[in-house]
Amino acid sequence: MDAGSEPLVAGVDGNVTYDVAVRDTVTGRTTAYRHGPDPTHPTASVVKLGILAALLLRAQDTDREPTSQERAWAAVMIERSDNDAATELLKVVGGPGGLDAAHRRLGLRQSVARARWGLTRTTAADQLALLEAVFGGGASPLGERSRALVADLMTGVVQEQAWGVSAAGGGAALKNGWMPLSATGLWVVNSVGRVTAGERDFLVAVLSGGHPTKDAGIALVETAARTAVSAAGGGR
Repeated sequence: MDAGSEPLVAGVDGNVTYDVAVRDTVTGRTTAYRHGPDPTHPTASVVKLGILAALLLRAQDTDREPTSQERAWAAVMIERSDNDAATELLKVVGGPGGLDAAHRRLGLRQSVARARWGLTRTTAADQLALLEAVFGGGASPLGERSRALVADLMTGVVQEQAWGVSAAGGGAALKNGWMPLSATGLWVVNSVGRVTAGERDFLVAVLSGGHPTKDAGIALVETAARTAVSAAGGGR
């Protein structure tokens, strides 16, 4: 993994932190950028992608398809970021312990699940591992049908939630997360997904925190995604 030598976003507020990773799916080259001392960030609703992957692994392990109720919860959890559905599916996958077990199978090494699932901590590198398990061309713990379901739901996110990494390219499949932290009132704003730019597909993860407003966080995430993908060779 290459580390960016220059700040990815200039002039950020002193409270703002970010962790960004981009992978060119053609060359396999990964570039990472970080601003702040700690690479881990709260997931907010980005964790819902991991919960869905954990659900599908659990179904595969018992040689079954997700139930109609599980599929309904999964759809609103990803497409509309429904919190109640995420809470129900976290129970199905075995709570934080079950989610962490799925994380390890999927190649996430630094993520730690929490019962209050939005406070699960992760890194951009771990989110790339999850995206690779869904969209990568190599072997994956997720079977073909599972991967297709995840991709389908990520391309069906409602328009008002389709910001973020979509600013870096077309045909986005994504999941975003956002929440204010009760201790500080500052916002966590994250976006992960796949985009097409310069006729190539890129996997992109942008995690950030310390924003005074949700809109300020979205602006930074979109700038970071565009800049990182362009630097990786995805000029539009």
